Parts: sequence; C-alpha cells; structure tokens
Amino acid sequence: MPEAAPTPAVIAPGAPTVARQAEVLTDEALVFLAELHRHFTPRRDGLLTARAARRQEIAATGRLDFLPETAHVREGAWQVAPTPAALRDRRVEITGPTDRKMAVNALNSGAKVWLADFEDASSPTWENVVGGVISIGDAFRRRIDCTDERGKSYALRPDEELAVVVMRPRGWHLDDSHVIVDGAAVPAGLVDFGLYFFHNAALLAEQGRGPYFYLPKLESHLEARLWNDVFVFAQRHLGIPHGTIRATVLIETITAAFEMEEILHELRDHAAGLNAGRWDYLFSLIKNFRDAGPEFVLPDRNAVTMTAPFMRAYTELLVRTCHKRGAHAIGGMAAFIPSRDEQANAVAFAKVRADKDREAADGFDGSWVAHPGLVDVARESFDAVLGDRPHQMDRLREDVSIGAAELLAVGSLAARPSYEGLRNAVAVGVRYLQAWLNGRGAVAVFNLMEDVATAEISRSQIWQWVHAGVRLEGAPAGRDLVTRELVRTIAAEELAALTEELGVDEVASGGWQQAHDVLLRVALDEEYVDFLTRVAYELLP
Repeated sequence: MPEAAPTPAVIAPGAPTVARQAEVLTDEALVFLAELHRHFTPRRDGLLTARAARRQEIAATGRLDFLPETAHVREGAWQVAPTPAALRDRRVEITGPTDRKMAVNALNSGAKVWLADFEDASSPTWENVVGGVISIGDAFRRRIDCTDERGKSYALRPDEELAVVVMRPRGWHLDDSHVIVDGAAVPAGLVDFGLYFFHNAALLAEQGRGPYFYLPKLESHLEARLWNDVFVFAQRHLGIPHGTIRATVLIETITAAFEMEEILHELRDHAAGLNAGRWDYLFSLIKNFRDAGPEFVLPDRNAVTMTAPFMRAYTELLVRTCHKRGAHAIGGMAAFIPSRDEQANAVAFAKVRADKDREAADGFDGSWVAHPGLVDVARESFDAVLGDRPHQMDRLREDVSIGAAELLAVGSLAARPSYEGLRNAVAVGVRYLQAWLNGRGAVAVFNLMEDVATAEISRSQIWQWVHAGVRLEGAPAGRDLVTRELVRTIAAEELAALTEELGVDEVASGGWQQAHDVLLRVALDEEYVDFLTRVAYELLP
C-alpha cells in the first residue's frame, strides 16, 4: 500500500483572517510545520522541564557554575565553521519588527545586518506573525515597495546596499495557539522558523545570503543542540546543503553565560557567533536569583550600566569565547532614539558613542542599534578600530580569565534601589504593555526604544523588591518600604496621570486599564511567572 500522506498542521478555528495568508499557509508549509512539531516538540517539552529543575537548584543553593561534565568541550581544540561571505562584516546591526515600512527602513538603513524580529520587538498577534513572513518574503523578491496612509513612499535601494537579513524566531518557552498539530499548539519558535525557512530558504541559499537566524533566550547547550537538530532536519527536508543555515545565539540568560563554549560547540556547523543581549540578561539574573538574598537585589535598571563589574565580566568572556572558536562577537543594544530636542540628542548620541567605543575597544566585531539614526554613530566607533577589516577575530583576548564569582558579583554595585526607580518601573511597564497588547512590540518610551525585555525587567524588579522588603532611597515619608500596597498606589497614580494626559475616552478605549492589571498581576502575585508574555499572550488576537 502507498504510504499515507503526512497530516498537516491546522489553523485554529478562532484565528483571525490575515490578508494574503494563503500565500504563506500553504498545504506544503503546514505539512512542514507538522513534521517539525512531531519530531522536536517532545524534546522541547523535556528541556522546559529541565529549566524548571535548574531554577529550583539555584533557589536551593544560591549558586551557579560551569558544568564539570563539559570541561572537555571547553578544553578541546575546535572551531566553528568558517563564516559565510555575507556575514563577515557585521559592524552595525539594526533590530526591529517586520511590518512593511519598518522592513524597508531597516534594509535601507546602511547597517550591515537587519535582525528581522519575530520575538521581543514584535507583539505576536497572528496578523504580525503571518504578515511578517509575507513582508520579508516580499523584500527578498523586491516587491515590498509601498506608500503609507500619509502618502509617504517606501522603496528598496539596490541589492548591494541592503542589510543582510538575520531572522529571530520566538523562544522555546512560547506556544502559538493559532497552529495546531494532533490537538496541541505548536511551539512558536518552530512556527516562525518553519514558515520563514520553507518559503525563503532555497532563494536565500541561491543568493548566498542565508538563511540566517538569531536564537533567543537559550538557557543551556542542550537547547542549542535541539536547534541544531532542527536545522539539520530542515535542510535535509528541503534539499538545502548541510551548514547553509547560520545562527547567532543571544547570550541573554545567566545560565547560558556559563555554557557559551558548549553552545557554540553544539551549533559548530551552523554557528555564526554570540550576541550580548544585555536587557534580557538582567531579566534572567533577577529571575534566577530573585530569592537568593540581598546581594542579588539589583538597583534601578538605568543604574546598571555595561561598566558594572559583573556586566564587564559577561561581555569580556563572550568576546574571549567567540574569538577563541572563530565566531563573531556582537555587542548589545543602543536603545536611545533621536528626538526633536537637539540637546537631548547630543546627550543620547554621546552615550551611544561611548558605549560603542567601549565595545569596539574590548574586541567586539559589531553591535546593535534600534534606530536608523544611530547607524552612523555606531559605524564610526567600529570603523575607528576595524578600518577596512571585516572583524577583529584575531584579538583572542587571552588576557581575560572569568570565573563564576565574577559573573555573579551583583552585590559589587554601589547603587541601590530608589523611589524614582520604582515609579519608572511601573510607568514603563504600563506603557509598554499597553502598546504590546495593541499589537506593537517595539515602542518608544521616555526616549528609549523598548521591547519585551523592558517589561520583564520592570515587573521582575518590582516582584523582587517586594519579596526582599527593599527600602528605597529618595522616597517620600512613609513610602520607602516596597510593599504590594505601595506598588498598587503608584500604579493607580500612574493611571490617573495617563487619564489626565490622554483623556478619559482614550484611557478607556486604549487598553490602559488592561495593561495596568497585567503588570500588577505578574509583579505582585505570590507565584513568580517565568515569562509575562505567557500571561499577556492570552489577551492577543
């Protein structure tokens, strides 16, 4: 008897209809998603269980260290596969969501790479997920030119002037409720990867420009191994040569910081580098050590700069690891955005320049910006160090020797939590969540480009400060002790201020109360939720 045709994934009956979705949700693509799900979701589930067990171990011991069982990997003589030509020069990378206007602006920005983001800079509505695949596919085929509602035109520059696309799927922790296989939701990362790869991999391989990926929120080398096996399977399934895929891993969890070499080793045929994902890294530190005592209580987010000793240790170890193994080391995000205030711009640009000068001097091969207006600033910092060279992998940073104590020296900071820091955490959290729940994942808040990591840090710090009984510097009388009641009072004051600023109707219709409620739920509930997006996702279309 002939072999039965594989059963495809199905789109959940309640999923919204997205324009041109038939181009993406083809029978063949849905079969591919189903195959990915059946092969890899059971392993994903097991790895999430292992995450929880490791967190319990950290809670019980207050410690984290390099893995003794993988010492042979750290001590071995191996290199990742040679860098493909399209990724040799990565001195400036721009990040952002995948709607049509943002795609054109990012590709035209002058950056070497565009991180086309389906993760933290994108609110994962079904329209954004499907529409993002359509937008990028149109860009690859030069049919993305468009005119917005104001009559402004967006058109791609010549191919040789466009940024190389590196796509970031959602993390292992999320499922996409719109895609169902055998009665279960498919992991969101497999949905994003699968649709993008299925429709674009052959074209990108032919052009020598991909497919390339950024992998977010990995917590262990075993999670990198799972992605590597996904890559091997996907390339074989579509007849793409082994090793065509290249992946850059964001080291944005404290556990991954202790497994950088192992992560590169697992992906060595497909590895392109590591990135210092600074904001999620802070979130991970708080999350994992939230109940480990006062030495792990971080001060206000804006007081934790990249010159903090434990952040220096993390970034210098990343450069050392990458260059030792022949991979790119990519620096962190410059979140400042240009404004109409020239004086504010001058201050912001000076901070960005200092940040990028430091990264280039430390040996990074490139770095991130969040706005096209910062591309030139970042490029100047790296041009000054690189000149005509595409990277500085020859700087092996053998002077760097980092141990667990240095990575975990959170208590070395002189700054302490402040009342203004608590107010800012509430204000930023509410503003960001309101935008995210309305379908926008990259949001300008107080002259910074914020994404999900912003809200994660905000609510995690509030949770930690409440449970640690933190006393705030600079607090009005009677408001120095962080309690649930104080947080609720500040949140109510913030909502009242927004009502005065925006009007009763806008606050009522714009989802501000819902954002307020979600923030307080994930910040004040007795049980800490690992990812606020798991809670907020239930409210998205």
